[in-house]
Amino acid sequence: MTSPPLNLLFDSWLPVRRRSGSVVCIRPAQVVDGLADDPVVAFEWPRADFRIASIEFLIGLLATAFPAADTAQWMDLWYEPPSVEALDQAFARVAEAFWLDGPGARFLQDLDDLVSSSEPVERLLIEAPGESTLRRNADLFVHRGQVAALGRPAAAMALFTLQSWAPSGGAGNMTGLRGGGPLVSLVLPGEGANLWQIAWANTPCGKPAPVDDLARIFPWLAPTLVSGKGGTKVRAEHNAHPLQCWWGMPRRIRLDFGDGGPCGLTGQLDAATVTGWRQRPYGISYDGWTGMPYGGGACIHPLTPRYRQKPDSEWLSVHPQPGGIGYRHWVGVVVDSREGNRLPASAVATWRAERARDAGGAQSPRLLAAGFDMDNMKARGFVESEMPLPGTTDALRQEKLDGFARDCVEAADLVASVLRGAVREALFGGATVSLDATLLSGVRERFWAGTSGAFFDLLNRLTEQDAYAVETARVEWMTTLRVQAMARFDATVHLSPDMREAEAMRAAQARRRLRAAVSGFGKEGGAIMQVMNIPVPESKKQVSTRKRA
Repeated sequence: MTSPPLNLLFDSWLPVRRRSGSVVCIRPAQVVDGLADDPVVAFEWPRADFRIASIEFLIGLLATAFPAADTAQWMDLWYEPPSVEALDQAFARVAEAFWLDGPGARFLQDLDDLVSSSEPVERLLIEAPGESTLRRNADLFVHRGQVAALGRPAAAMALFTLQSWAPSGGAGNMTGLRGGGPLVSLVLPGEGANLWQIAWANTPCGKPAPVDDLARIFPWLAPTLVSGKGGTKVRAEHNAHPLQCWWGMPRRIRLDFGDGGPCGLTGQLDAATVTGWRQRPYGISYDGWTGMPYGGGACIHPLTPRYRQKPDSEWLSVHPQPGGIGYRHWVGVVVDSREGNRLPASAVATWRAERARDAGGAQSPRLLAAGFDMDNMKARGFVESEMPLPGTTDALRQEKLDGFARDCVEAADLVASVLRGAVREALFGGATVSLDATLLSGVRERFWAGTSGAFFDLLNRLTEQDAYAVETARVEWMTTLRVQAMARFDATVHLSPDMREAEAMRAAQARRRLRAAVSGFGKEGGAIMQVMNIPVPESKKQVSTRKRA
């Protein structure tokens, strides 16, 4: 007997955990079920990338079918969330785009039944070894053959994750709308926030998808606009709706469904499983996509920070890097850069500028940043970081606080560079050693980690205490940088009795240089003090001259 097709809006397929600890499967509208007594608090996939992608899926669905018209309506729904029935009704308007299998258009799959050889289903997973890796027998850390079949829920999320974050995959395999492996940044509106609050905190205002224009929002409802030679680039300005930013489909894919059985990821039984998939090259090209209007311009995607190399050049998405996201990325991930060439995700900017002041129930918000750290086609790892998101309801104080944070991060970056250079000088002298060498990068990473707590402590104090002067905080921050830089140097460069005299002299000179810089002396120290807007200390010669005068 053929199993009925799965609709991602009508059927229960999303695994979630409630506050009580119980794990159930829900349809998207049930995210607001039980808010008063046992709300849904998290997605319960066995993979971190699926959990983040599921939040993105839910936000995109709300932005497409149930957005607030303006900030006032957003606030009303923050305090009085919609019913399950209201969401079901809104989602039903776009339900034709969310059939995973069965006849007709299929979710995020090419409208045509592609003629191509079948690929193992595990290659839907971004980190799975590709054909070249298998041919060279180089799948040493992520082995082949781990997943033979996926249940339809897991297959749907694997497909959404791949299409949303698609890395480069060889000739003709297009990257995602935000480039391969974008950084996803989400506001977590407070301790103990439920999943509805997390999704709604990041959902932009707008208009619901027009039912007569769904094919420009969900590209799988129409023949694919193929790229390649003589092909087409998709633009929100002329051949796509801006809401397609949530539903990009760069890869031409068709899933192959087989008999029922257990899912290789979740272990759950399904009446039909996905055993493989077919693809063809040159799917949709989003090169140069501008996307959603925001703040007089356009953002590539509401959940991803963006940057550009120079004024008037193309905006590009920010991507995760090894080591995760921390306060050193504050500029560009939380606040604008001074030059305006690095901008946070519009969801983060909107929360800080508008929503945080009015969402009185949101206490101690945090920023969640996640995504695949990609090296071209290879996933080096999945990065997920959280950090506090302090702020104030006073716009002028917030502007002053943001300026202070920019100065702190810039000064820390200068000190980290001097520290790394001093360590290289002490250990290797004139030898050619890259500043990106593992040992030197490790010193820099430990410096950032060692100053993180002090950074957020200062911001919190400036947020909560009117009398706490920024000038005092600047001096305190410089003390933190000095103490941490010297501690990291001394922990890495060890002076021992059996060292050669030349090596000991070199290490001592490097330490002296670092000490002078973090104390504000010399060219390097002057640059640091200038950033922190602190007077450069007088040298001994200047003090002596002043006394004689």
